[in-house]
Amino acid sequence: MKALIVDDERLARVELRRLLSPYKEINIVGEAVNVEDALTKVTELSPEIIFLDIQMPGKNGFQLLEELDSVPTVVFTTAYDEYALKAFEYNAMDYLLKPIEPKRLEETIKKIIERNRKDSFKESESSVLKENDQVFVKDGEKCWFVKLINVRLFESEGNYVRLYFDENKPLILRTLNYLDERLDSKTFFRANRKHIINLKWIESIEPWLNGGLLVKLKGGNKIEVSRRQAIKFKERLSL
Repeated sequence: MKALIVDDERLARVELRRLLSPYKEINIVGEAVNVEDALTKVTELSPEIIFLDIQMPGKNGFQLLEELDSVPTVVFTTAYDEYALKAFEYNAMDYLLKPIEPKRLEETIKKIIERNRKDSFKESESSVLKENDQVFVKDGEKCWFVKLINVRLFESEGNYVRLYFDENKPLILRTLNYLDERLDSKTFFRANRKHIINLKWIESIEPWLNGGLLVKLKGGNKIEVSRRQAIKFKERLSL
């Protein structure tokens, strides 16, 4: 599994590399010294795990996660224990206090490996959902059988996702990350942290803030494609 270490202290990065060296399952592909550096490295290296310090000059570790379109497995590494509760609100895999104890790190690595094994098993069981597949949706007392081609937008609301089709906007108990893995990438595109759009419902595209794009869907929804995703978006739609 590819790992990125994000910490502004060089000695802390060196020590974590040393502690991780016995674990052949973990491949450290890079290091970052602050949030801006980390954003670049995440885009370039696509790590599956981030060992993330919280307090750094400028933006902190939580702000990094808020800027990512898709968040990999996160292990916070920090000298301060007052952030523990907030860390788990961000679905962190674990929270390691510096100086990191080898035994405590071993427990974390075991958890990562076990979750990766389970995720791989689930992935082998699941199949890609294509545009002509029909899904059952239930929201309260209402039920629908919906062809995915008719769903123009998926919008994250915590651990739920809101589907937009016809005049309906039901909520389902799924995460956007789960749907992003299941939906056919030829038809559905992750525009940002909160939205997946159906490419066949695009009505217009225009340049937007900070190098992003603004996509208008048939039906009236306007969705911002983040700067990093805009690069992939242009590649997807170009000849």
